[in-house]
Amino acid sequence: PIRDIAKGSKRPENVIGMHYFSPVPNMKLLEIIKHEGTADHVAAAAVEVGLKQGKLPVVVGDVPGFYVNRCLGPFMMETTALISHGVGIEQLDKEILKYGMPVGPITLVDEVGIDVANHVREFLGSADMGVRMQGGGTEVNVLAEMVEKGFLGKKSGKGFFIYPEGKGKGKKTVNPEVEARSKELITEDLKLGSEEIRNRLLSRFVNEAVLCLQDGVLENPADGDIGAVFGCGFLPYTGGPFRMLDAVGIDTYTDMMQGFADKYGEQFEPCQLMKDMARDNRKFYK
Repeated sequence: PIRDIAKGSKRPENVIGMHYFSPVPNMKLLEIIKHEGTADHVAAAAVEVGLKQGKLPVVVGDVPGFYVNRCLGPFMMETTALISHGVGIEQLDKEILKYGMPVGPITLVDEVGIDVANHVREFLGSADMGVRMQGGGTEVNVLAEMVEKGFLGKKSGKGFFIYPEGKGKGKKTVNPEVEARSKELITEDLKLGSEEIRNRLLSRFVNEAVLCLQDGVLENPADGDIGAVFGCGFLPYTGGPFRMLDAVGIDTYTDMMQGFADKYGEQFEPCQLMKDMARDNRKFYK
């Protein structure tokens, strides 16, 4: 945490975090992380630096995962849960791609690196997120098993997919060892349809985004939308999770999540802000 770094500083008010996204030359988002004692002029200076670098700075709170990775944690855990309910590796990617995301959850993990994704999973799982980093078949850590086998994703040539060496050598194919292991993790094949697969995945991200606003990790909904779209490509045509909720109707979305909570467990429980806004029929944008 940035606050722990600040504790060792003679001028803690001048300590701030700047989280760039990989690959840095291509990713526009920059998270500016303030701890409780960061001076406002320091945050303003960090934002100015980011703007001069051609980035889109978003000020976020000093919590595990900051904003974007904090939202991706439950999203990725739901990927494992869906595998345990009979959804195949390639199907998971295809369903999200069809819905408008630029990259599927399986490919995302391969590109980030299985070892990096596993570290994030273990870090967030031991942090302050509780049941939101659980659910379904998530008690089995497939990522840790893959790291042990040396399946580190695209950078090692093998992850969930196998990548041909050299350019123009062919398309990636599903790693048969990982595919076989994923089938062993199926607890019940629910024969889920496309809509439920997409909604289960995305609702975990959306709920965490709203919770970040509720808890003050975000200063406003616009920052949350910018962070989600430019940090991980969250459905760009919707404008981000908060604009999407306004368009769909937060009461409708909250009811859907409550139905998932009743069916699958409390990891789907809508956060209090969602419930309050659904009850009062409010929107994030006026």
